[in-house]
Amino acid sequence: MENVSAKTIVFITGSFVHNSCWDEWKTFFEDQGYACLAPPWPHKDASPAELRSQHPYSPIAQVRLADLLDYHTELIRRLPEKPILIGHSFGGLMTQLLVQRGLAAAGVAIHSVPPQGVITLKWSFIRSVTPALGLFTSTKKTYLMSFRHWQYTFTNGMPLAVQQETYEQLVVSESKLASRDGLTKVAKVDFAKPHVPLLFVAGSTDNIIPASLNYANYRRYKKHGNSVTDYKEFAGRNHFVLGQPTWQEDAAYISQWLTRQHISVELVK
Repeated sequence: MENVSAKTIVFITGSFVHNSCWDEWKTFFEDQGYACLAPPWPHKDASPAELRSQHPYSPIAQVRLADLLDYHTELIRRLPEKPILIGHSFGGLMTQLLVQRGLAAAGVAIHSVPPQGVITLKWSFIRSVTPALGLFTSTKKTYLMSFRHWQYTFTNGMPLAVQQETYEQLVVSESKLASRDGLTKVAKVDFAKPHVPLLFVAGSTDNIIPASLNYANYRRYKKHGNSVTDYKEFAGRNHFVLGQPTWQEDAAYISQWLTRQHISVELVK
């Protein structure tokens, strides 16, 4: 096999937001020679405004985590090589699970939702995730994050005008079932299984996925085996890390980390 670097990146979007959250990241990595994809989730191939207008009776409501994993697996299998996977939040969890399936050349989990069994009792986490689970509400209806919750969960510390603009630009309705599946065996990771290089990126001011939770996730891998597993915490990053003014610093760090891994092309089986 020719020893050349993998040059395909699949960006995996998290819950509650539109896949256009990756637009600037795609441009950044395309300028470095990568072929980049940021596919929408099933039933989310429309504008955020249109998707919000379908709430609460949207087909999005019936999407499960297993559906999302199979959807991304099928997309990856159509590629000529195993891609680098870069996922944010719930997309970070899917990145971990797709790495476990052997579908990646490397994985980067940005402010990742943790796998089954990795948990925190921090109040900011509980306050942030509980509404999305929709306990004691109908799973036939989607969950739509309120602007006030967006301020707390994603854009804490940012100017009001930015919070309002980004809410309109990105927020979409979500499946409660998919969120709940993150607590089940569908989200289970075998931490002892050898894996391709995996980087965890955390932020010091993230309310929904605190840095301590990211670190606990990372440590579960580090306790097992000799696979490359790295961790980086950035100061001042909230959950809107992909769109903060500092995003290029984060992207550059990830790019440099990928270069250091000497990732080789491998065909998707």
